[in-house]
Amino acid sequence: MIGTDNIGYVAGLFDAQGCVTCKQKKIKRKDRGGKTYNQWYIRCEITLPNKTTIEWIHEVLGFGWSAEKKYHTKSKYKKQWRWCCGYRDALLFAKLIWPYIQIKLHQIENIIDHYDVPKVDRKNVIDLRDYREKHGR
Repeated sequence: MIGTDNIGYVAGLFDAQGCVTCKQKKIKRKDRGGKTYNQWYIRCEITLPNKTTIEWIHEVLGFGWSAEKKYHTKSKYKKQWRWCCGYRDALLFAKLIWPYIQIKLHQIENIIDHYDVPKVDRKNVIDLRDYREKHGR
């Protein structure tokens, strides 16, 4: 179990140096004849110049991945390291830090709301087999 002090510390780092991505992208699927689909892209990321801190975050949380941030061109920027998690791991991360987050609260709640859809009231759902038997179709 992760201690609340560690979760609070990670939440503070995330509020200061983190990034939330929760958007739809158009993705062309080659395996489906080139058809385009709207796919959700959900990700949480912390980028820091200190590799040790990123490794500590990864060790404490026990999920996600960490690596050096690569630039496409020769960069004059300082070397940076990132910890990332996506999709269901991003939901787990969002639920962990939600009580402690301040600045990025709305973005974290967007991830939680995306996955925690309220249960559907099944009283008005028709069983297709029963309907076909009664109506002879």
